[in-house]
Amino acid sequence: MSEIRSKARHRRSRTALAAGVPLALTAAGVMSYGTVFGVGAQAEAAAAAAPAWAADTADGFASVNSLGQNGTYGGRDGKTVTVKTLADLEKYATAAEPYVIVVAATITMNPVGKEIKVRSDKTIVGAGTSGHIVGGGFFLGSGVHNVIIRNLTVRDAYQGVWNDKEHDFDAIQMDGAHHVWIDHNDLRNMADGLIDVRKDTTNVTVSWNKLGNDNKAFGIGWTDNVVTDITVHHNWIRETEQRNPSTDNAAHAHLYNNFLEDVAGTTIKSSYGNYARGKTKMLLENSYFQGMNNPVIKDSTASLVQKGNTFVSTTGRNESGGTAFDPKSYYGYTADRTADVPGLLKSGAGPRGSIGTASTASTKAAAATTLTVAKDGTGQYTTVQAAVNAVPANNPSRVVIAVKPGTYRELVKVPSNKPHVTIQGTGGSRKDTTIVYNNASGTPKPGGGTYGTGGSATVAVEADDFQARNLTVSNDFDEAANQSLSGHQAVALRTAADKVFLDSIIVEGDQDTLLLDTAAKDRLGRVYMKNSYIVGNVDFIFGRATAVIDGSVITLKKRWNGTSAGYITAPSTAANRKGILIANSTVNGGVSDRTFYLGRPWHAGGDASLDPQTTVRNTTLSAAIRTTPWTDMSGFSWKDDRFAEYKNTGAGAGAAGSERPHLTDAQAAGQEVSDWLAGWTPAAS
Repeated sequence: MSEIRSKARHRRSRTALAAGVPLALTAAGVMSYGTVFGVGAQAEAAAAAAPAWAADTADGFASVNSLGQNGTYGGRDGKTVTVKTLADLEKYATAAEPYVIVVAATITMNPVGKEIKVRSDKTIVGAGTSGHIVGGGFFLGSGVHNVIIRNLTVRDAYQGVWNDKEHDFDAIQMDGAHHVWIDHNDLRNMADGLIDVRKDTTNVTVSWNKLGNDNKAFGIGWTDNVVTDITVHHNWIRETEQRNPSTDNAAHAHLYNNFLEDVAGTTIKSSYGNYARGKTKMLLENSYFQGMNNPVIKDSTASLVQKGNTFVSTTGRNESGGTAFDPKSYYGYTADRTADVPGLLKSGAGPRGSIGTASTASTKAAAATTLTVAKDGTGQYTTVQAAVNAVPANNPSRVVIAVKPGTYRELVKVPSNKPHVTIQGTGGSRKDTTIVYNNASGTPKPGGGTYGTGGSATVAVEADDFQARNLTVSNDFDEAANQSLSGHQAVALRTAADKVFLDSIIVEGDQDTLLLDTAAKDRLGRVYMKNSYIVGNVDFIFGRATAVIDGSVITLKKRWNGTSAGYITAPSTAANRKGILIANSTVNGGVSDRTFYLGRPWHAGGDASLDPQTTVRNTTLSAAIRTTPWTDMSGFSWKDDRFAEYKNTGAGAGAAGSERPHLTDAQAAGQEVSDWLAGWTPAAS
């Protein structure tokens, strides 16, 4: 794409599909795992490798931006430690700084019933199936936030009294916490409840757990305030008598794809299943009830809407009534078929031998083929492209290319006949795995000619349903050393496909960093990018795709000669399609004030039929943004196309005016993330 030569070269916010990006992020390089230091004698003294799942972020209500917290990502920004003793587990769980705590042994609580008081910004995760907590559990008190508990077995605080009123020994108790994700655990045989979500705790997701052999499974509420937002999905609740769950005064309770089972012939009999109490608003969908007594009940004051549930050999009350809410106005999700739920959860709930984003998605993800890439020869392939080449043409299901840490200087192309590919770095940080090359538009090709802008891409994706995760894609073309070349556009990542999900990555370059395109002008190409960084200076987010940059950081970079001047977006949107949406993000960087435009219209090839669009909303803008943030390009006026802002903040934000159009509230309601994705719900695979 050419530039204009006459210029210098150049919320409590609730959003659908919100991503877990810390508010403190200010530059593309701040996220990494350091080495372990000051580790107790029983913890691993050497640096513990951050597992691939350490970068996972929650789904459901735990993913929603609120209360000053952007999603739930746990200790991702801290060090990773492996613990095998109670002393070390408590030391790191109660520390002020973030940690990923890998439990690699059976740890017995002393005294019995002890609940470790977990502090904010922690991931506590079992190493394979070896992480057991016996005789106690965890407590998250008022204000504690951003906590992930995964892949653990928490068990056996039972004191011999079934409906125990004397021993409040829970597996996981939350009193006034927020942004908590409880995922892939086995919780059983405790003295009181397995999970308690109490006292205005909110933004909680409970997913893919096994809850069993207990009197009280799962209680939600214990407050007169109607504030709790909770998602409960893909849990196997088996052989529990009550609170399956009991939900009291929850503002929004979304229960889907759960399997409630009362096994015939055992001594444990269910008294009820899902219960909506007080002023709860509950949506209960695509869940499977087997043998339950009173499977679904509600108070007269509660609202409970049922959709798509299955009841087999159940007796007693099965109730619904009132109106609920649409979860997709808060976050995206895709419910599995109800008939598949028992099989899904019998094979997929509870701790896994290895756990990652794939294990929380669906059976399709669980069945994914994995190809391993390692520069040192310890994988199946030594280059990323070799692994792509090994993917069968027209592969029908997901293939994950797991790339070990290292710098891979190569060109990668995923052709259109290889859909359903994920390229995922396995390091603790997205900086640990880098794919980099240095072609530019004007770089001579070996067979003659030059690469052109699109051909300069380090990574080119032409296959639908592509995903990239936990890595860096870079173009390190040296403009200063190549001033004689005719074209300095140097793309890091090019997509020309539909349903492209870019999750927790860094894309860095200078001019034309990220090309979000479509396979053809008349083809839809949707891209969803979350929890990521984009670094550049001229037109560095551009193309005709219907693209969402959500919960990410856009870092502005000076030009090769040290000057500050640039444009963030250059959409070339086809008429009647949506262009580029930047939402819930941050724009910053070490450049001079008032030197960067938010965008300009790229009418590729002078095509007047195009209708370029960029909307920037609910985003923090640094002082680098010009007070008139849009400008013309190649004879086309930005005012003839679609450029607007909505409720941006920061030193670079400004009031509405003729040179700075703002959406009305009514207009903004039609320019949400879900409107851009048009029925597609990105899910990690």
